[in-house]
Amino acid sequence: MQQKTIATFECEIVQKELKLVGQSITANFPDSFPDAAIKVQEDFLQRTDEIHNEKHKEILFSPFMCNEIIATYFACLEVDEIDQIPEGMIGFKLPMTKYAKISCSNKTISEGYDAVYAWMQEHGYKEKWFNHSSPVEIYYIDENAEEEPAEILIPIY
Repeated sequence: MQQKTIATFECEIVQKELKLVGQSITANFPDSFPDAAIKVQEDFLQRTDEIHNEKHKEILFSPFMCNEIIATYFACLEVDEIDQIPEGMIGFKLPMTKYAKISCSNKTISEGYDAVYAWMQEHGYKEKWFNHSSPVEIYYIDENAEEEPAEILIPIY
């Protein structure tokens, strides 16, 4: 694993497979963001008790698909199996994928994107879009904290 710090951000390469259950929103991009993302996350957090086979209730996974017109953004929990999907939610699997990962916070996510893309360019990694995965934002929910740890995963090749 390669690891390097850019500014105060830790970058590394990880491989993950994710089974997720959650909700999504599709909205104009970039005009409707981050408001649309915040809305789907808040709505979903009201319903997490409906998911019975989650791995960690306090870790919110937000994959997304985006172009210069629209974006679909998800709020999900990781599950052991995609077999119980509450009404109005979706279940899907992101297969084993190689990601550039950066650790940041909900307050520094924009700077985290700048840093991970700079790190990828410096190390010769290219972003892999829409084939079998998508970028993922991960939030470690702490209702008592103003600033929460977060991670960004960018699929690479």
